[in-house]
Amino acid sequence: MIQCPDCDVELKWKGKYHCEQCQMDFDKQAYCPDCQAQLEKLLACGASNYFCNQCNELKSKSKVRFVLAKI
Repeated sequence: MIQCPDCDVELKWKGKYHCEQCQMDFDKQAYCPDCQAQLEKLLACGASNYFCNQCNELKSKSKVRFVLAKI
């Protein structure tokens, strides 16, 4: 369950994360656990991986820091 950072209501998925109460849309962004740079999401065959262009390596999804950003 992903909650709105402003009001803690559960966000709905509508092609993007949406808060019914605040009427705000959010994008989930991934950041490198080592250098804090924003990561590139790679999708292939149903699997998703995260690549750091600054470190020049793949990052484990379990170590990636996710942030909700207002759109």
